[in-house]
Amino acid sequence: MSVLCGSAAGWLLDHSSFLRAAHPCSPAEAKDDQRVEHQSLRAYSFRLEFFQLFQPHLPSLPGAAELKEAPETNQQRPKAKKRKRRYTTLNQGELDALEYHSKISGLIKDGSMSLIQEGLNKGFLHPLSGKKENYSKSIPADLDDCCRLAELCEMVKQLHSLNEHELPTLLVTEEVKRLSSSDLELLSHITENSTDWTTIITLMGQNYLMPPKSSFLLSDISCLQPLLQSNRKYDVIVLDPPWQNKSVKRSKRYSHLSSWQIKQIPIPELAAPDCLVVTWVTNRQKHLQFVKDDLFPHWSVEVLAEWHWVKITRAGEFVFPLDSIHKKPYEVLVLGRVRRSTDSLSRGFARVCQARSKVPGAICPQSTTWLDQLGERGSQIPAH
Repeated sequence: MSVLCGSAAGWLLDHSSFLRAAHPCSPAEAKDDQRVEHQSLRAYSFRLEFFQLFQPHLPSLPGAAELKEAPETNQQRPKAKKRKRRYTTLNQGELDALEYHSKISGLIKDGSMSLIQEGLNKGFLHPLSGKKENYSKSIPADLDDCCRLAELCEMVKQLHSLNEHELPTLLVTEEVKRLSSSDLELLSHITENSTDWTTIITLMGQNYLMPPKSSFLLSDISCLQPLLQSNRKYDVIVLDPPWQNKSVKRSKRYSHLSSWQIKQIPIPELAAPDCLVVTWVTNRQKHLQFVKDDLFPHWSVEVLAEWHWVKITRAGEFVFPLDSIHKKPYEVLVLGRVRRSTDSLSRGFARVCQARSKVPGAICPQSTTWLDQLGERGSQIPAH
């Protein structure tokens, strides 16, 4: 994320600005008769509809579109029977979440408002107007099937099982059989772009941009042998685990991990001395307490800070009402540092605390090595 502005409350971040900076112009493919010094550059741009969100997410009424387009008739529709409203008491998890929200909502509101006002004053955010509403376009449906990385990671488990001469736990699908040798190489090895410009890689017919000086391992979390065998150590490790929750189970878009499975991620083997570990957590208090009281101690990671990632529109509004009982406009990040010695812990804690009024680069030098397992995000404010 690119830092647009900051204060003692946090920073105003922008994803699209970061992507533009992360993908500089790259040399285009030269023609046979074209000299190297005359070689043209290729620039990459990203579709505005992925970032131009000017209105909050509002739940649409089921069947509203059909009712609007249906022709008027003289026939009177039967009156729907009124359902008795069911009153249920909150369970312990919901009570814990409500208590947590009551403690932090004031901090999030005050900190966000100051940053939003700063963004409006500097022109990074724009008040909602009739013209701006046209930019809030929905993502085309034909793009839903373009990125299938989660399915590809499932294939890795099948390939890994076959390579180990074991009986596969899943049936080998036709898609696995159609994988080319270049596809298999991307699925089973660390892929690295050591150049100073963006490169394009092709996987199963889809093109992906790969930033300069970066590498990746497309793999299921249970197949990290190539990463471990590389003997690389990372100064910063960012994790966004697929936590268990009801929406994930309903959507079935990707598999979730149990708490036991998350603890098996080999952070101690991948972390450099004084490594900063950042973990995204859902708003379930059960998960937050697990990270702070169980997961981090299991990895020998000391909890340093708890930040909040607040999602806003380009007009400076929360994407969901702050006090919504269904979805909150914020998520939690827990920051910790790998325990090596008492001295290193105290120095690391001081750096994080001093970074309250600075950009995130103050926490770790720009030359640090990152291991990132994050998903896509939009315009947000981190408050802590």
